[in-house]
Amino acid sequence: MKKVLSILLVVTVIFSLSACGKSDTQEKLKSSEQTKEQTGEQIAKETETNESKQPKQDDTKKMLVAYFSWADNAVQDDIDAMTSPSVTSPGNVAQLASWVKEETRGDLFSIQVKEPYPSDWDGCLDRANQEKGDGTRPALKAKVENLQDYDTVYLGYPNWWYSCPMAILSFLKENDLSGKQVYLFCSHGTGGLASSVQDISDALPDADISDNVFDVYEEDAASAKDEIVKWLRSIE
Repeated sequence: MKKVLSILLVVTVIFSLSACGKSDTQEKLKSSEQTKEQTGEQIAKETETNESKQPKQDDTKKMLVAYFSWADNAVQDDIDAMTSPSVTSPGNVAQLASWVKEETRGDLFSIQVKEPYPSDWDGCLDRANQEKGDGTRPALKAKVENLQDYDTVYLGYPNWWYSCPMAILSFLKENDLSGKQVYLFCSHGTGGLASSVQDISDALPDADISDNVFDVYEEDAASAKDEIVKWLRSIE
């Protein structure tokens, strides 16, 4: 009888231990699943937060970041260490355009003339002044491919002789932006935007040009990333 009781006692202990082990395993599995679920929710929230920081963009729409920069349009052979930062790569407007591209995920297009400008500022101003006075539209190297695919255009330029460079007007003549949303950004000296916005608007009567224009003093352009990103997010 004692042997039978002993055997029953051993069996009971074994079953108890087995049940506890099974329970512990289930608890660990449950805890692991909860951890995975919490981690997944955390990753989803972080992804959503990061995405919310980017300008909202319809995947069916494309954005174009077109810009004119003296640095992309000057004779580079004569540049020396004392030359203005505006003509040394990437140049003020090109730098601004790169930040616009980065933030909007748009396609970058550098407006370039066939005949480069002098790298000497006085020489460049002389030619720019003559082009403005004559109403010249300098010939460009290329047009935008598949322009019809773009709904929004960010157009950047420097202030030359209290307006935009005549190459900007060449670009607008050769690339029809009718019906598109256009945002302007400009690097300038003491003249500010001057008549550039009006001149561009006159050249684009059928485009929707925003009154919210980003402009920055040329000496501050290289450190204006936060400001231009803030502007981009304000117009979305």
